[in-house]
Amino acid sequence: MFISVFDIFKIGIGPSSSHTVGPMVAAARYLDRLRGLSGLGDQSDLRLQVTLHGSLAFTGKGHATDQAVSLGLLGARPDSLDPDKVPGMIAGLAESRQLAPEGLPPLHHDPAKDLIFDYGPALPLHANGMTFRLLDGAGKVIDDMVYYSIGGGFVVTEAEHRKTRNAVEDLAEQPVPYPFASAAEMLSMARESGLSIAQMKLANETASKPEADVLAGIDRVWGAMDACINRGISSSGILPGGLKVKRRAGDIYQQLIREGRTNPPFEHTVMDWLGVYAMAVNEENAAGGRVVTAPTNGAAGVIPAVTRYYLDHVPSASAEGIRTFLLTASAIGGIIKANASISGAEVGCQGEVGSASAMAAAGLCAALGGTPEQVENAAEIALEHHLGMTCDPIAGLVQVPCIERNAVGAVKAVTACSLALRGDGSHFVPLDGCIETMRQTGLDMSEQYKETSRGGLAVNIVAC
Repeated sequence: MFISVFDIFKIGIGPSSSHTVGPMVAAARYLDRLRGLSGLGDQSDLRLQVTLHGSLAFTGKGHATDQAVSLGLLGARPDSLDPDKVPGMIAGLAESRQLAPEGLPPLHHDPAKDLIFDYGPALPLHANGMTFRLLDGAGKVIDDMVYYSIGGGFVVTEAEHRKTRNAVEDLAEQPVPYPFASAAEMLSMARESGLSIAQMKLANETASKPEADVLAGIDRVWGAMDACINRGISSSGILPGGLKVKRRAGDIYQQLIREGRTNPPFEHTVMDWLGVYAMAVNEENAAGGRVVTAPTNGAAGVIPAVTRYYLDHVPSASAEGIRTFLLTASAIGGIIKANASISGAEVGCQGEVGSASAMAAAGLCAALGGTPEQVENAAEIALEHHLGMTCDPIAGLVQVPCIERNAVGAVKAVTACSLALRGDGSHFVPLDGCIETMRQTGLDMSEQYKETSRGGLAVNIVAC
C-alpha cells in the first residue's frame, strides 16, 4: 500500500480539511473538468451552481465551506492561499457575481443564490458530497459532477470513491518496495527487511522522487507545523464564528514561561506544554490560519504538539528524529485511512483525533528508538482509547470541543508511547483489529454524532 506522507500531511488553511480544504480542491477540479469540455467558448451567459449535501450543508457555515468553494472557483489553492487575502476575495465575488477562470469563458456565480445548502439526506456514498453544475442562459444543465470530500483534504469523484474505498488490493498494486496494506504486513516486512517503519516508508517515497526532495518536503511540513504553533502562542483575542471563544494558548504559554523561571515545575507540567502546543495549532485552525492536515484540520494539533514536545523536552532530539517521527506517523495514518476512515463525518472524532493520537504515539515511539512492534503497540493503545468518540462541534465550528480535544489527544499519545516502550511490543489487541473496530463503530454510530451538529454537545450546550 502507498499513501504518501504528503497526502497525509498537506499544508492548507483552517478550519477544516474535509469542509474547507476539500471543497476548495473540488472547485478547482471542476474548473479543470470544464476546461476539457468542447464548445464552451462559443457560449455566453453561462452560470455555475454548487450544492452542498449532508454534513457539508449542516456544518458548512461554521466550517466556512461556502467561502472555500468560492475561493476554489476564484483559483485559490489551499497550500498557497494567503489567509489575509480571503475577506477581500470573498467580498469581491459577492459584488461582481462573476468568475473569470483561466481558459474558460466568463461564468456567472452569485454565492448568495448559486451556492445551495441541501439539508435533506446525504448523498449515498459519503456524508460530505457536493454537486457542481454548469447551466446555460435558459437554465438548462450543460454539465454536472459530484465530488466527495472524504477527510484530510482528499477529494474523489463517485467513480473514484467506488474504486478506492478501502481498496487495499488497488493500493497494494502500486510500484513501491514495501506495499504494506495493514499493520500485520508492515511488521512482517520490517522483520524480513530488518528496516524500521520509517526506513520502509522513506524507501516507498523515494521510489518515485529523489530522496533529497522527500526529506526537504518533510522538513517543510514540520516547518509549517512549528510555525503554526509559534503563531498560536503569540496570538490573543476572540475566535471568529459567534461563540466568543477566547484564545488561551498565548496566556498559558506565558504562564509556563514565568513559572519555569521562578519555581521548580510540577512533574505534570509537561502535560501543560503538550496542551498549549496543541491548542495553539487548533486556535490558529479555528481562525482560518495556515495549518497542516495531520491527518485532518480538526485533529491538526496532536502531531505538532507531540513533535514539539519531542524537540523541546527530549535531550536526544534531532532533526533526523523529527523525520523519523513524521514518516512513521504517516505510515500509520495511511493504514488507518485505507482500512477505515479519517473523516469525522464518516466515523466521528475517533477517526480524526483518535487517528492523530495513534499516529503521534507511533511517531514518538519510533523517534525514541522503539522497535516496529513497540511502534505498532503505541498506535494501538492510543487509538483504542478513542474508540466511540463522537464529532459534535457546537454551532458547527471547529472550536468546542475540538481545541481541547487535541490537547487531550496529545497527552494520550505520549502515555501510549510510554506504555509501549515499557513493554516488548507483544500485546493483546492488534492495531488492525482496533482499526476494524473503529470502522465498525463508525458504521453503527448515529449520523447526528458525525459532524452534523445535530447531537451531543452541539444540542445540549446553548450556542450564544
